Amino acid sequence: MNALTALSPADLERLARKRAGAKMGWYIHATVFILVNAGLTLLAALQGLHWAVFPAAGWALSLAIHGAVVFARPQGASLFQKLLVRERQALQAQRDPW
Repeated sequence: MNALTALSPADLERLARKRAGAKMGWYIHATVFILVNAGLTLLAALQGLHWAVFPAAGWALSLAIHGAVVFARPQGASLFQKLLVRERQALQAQRDPW
């Protein structure tokens, strides 16, 4: 049985909100990254230097890791959700002797 099908409509709504919030967090992170690094690049260009590439490179790495966590994870239920479903089933089996 799929772990997502065992969730109640309220649990599905909560999970959907959590995933949407994580994706929205990445979009905000990416927007701030673009705006700040555009400003740093402009500032470095006005000085005739190329130092802005260093903070941009470090931040780009963190943005890529953030994106991998948000978008590249399996689309099924999280490990916690799967364990929760298994525990509910085990408790139900203990309570129902027939």
